[in-house]
Amino acid sequence: MKKFVITLTLSLLTACAALPPKNTDNICSVFREKNGWYDHAQRTFKRWGVPVPVQMAIMHQESHFVADAQPPRAWLLGIIPWFRPSSAYGYAQALDGTWDQYLKSTANWDADRDEFADATDFIGWYCDISSARLGVPKWDVKSLYLAYHEGHGGFQRKSYLSKSWLMQVADKVSKRASLFQGQLTGCEMN
Repeated sequence: MKKFVITLTLSLLTACAALPPKNTDNICSVFREKNGWYDHAQRTFKRWGVPVPVQMAIMHQESHFVADAQPPRAWLLGIIPWFRPSSAYGYAQALDGTWDQYLKSTANWDADRDEFADATDFIGWYCDISSARLGVPKWDVKSLYLAYHEGHGGFQRKSYLSKSWLMQVADKVSKRASLFQGQLTGCEMN
């Protein structure tokens, strides 16, 4: 019985640690609630040069800070769960193939898409590549998000131009990064 209680307690603590922040619209609140997240985001900034508000705005859009986020399943005949439309998973909604490229490129073999530190590093890595390959400045949130969503080839082909909904989402991500920047300026994180 004692072993069961300990196992159950550890399971509940682990599950609680993976819960998204209560107020995802205030980055200061997020960083105060989630111990270590600010340090991880700062580490990513120092490593890849992608500003913290940019990282967090992309993550907010992709998963709303849900560790195990996945695209919704399709339903066959309305009752049978079917396949997901993509392999996107985790905080950064990284696709299997892109995640594999990240692992190989960084040799971060024990990285997990549902770990915040790894997800911020992935976003920084991807945006750094977007900047180098596509010439997108690391503060051009709208273009970085379009490259993130469409992939580098899609961005070069300007596939986003035929997707007015995506252009609106990219504007929203850019506005959120500005909001987060203003919030970070007004709060002290240490």
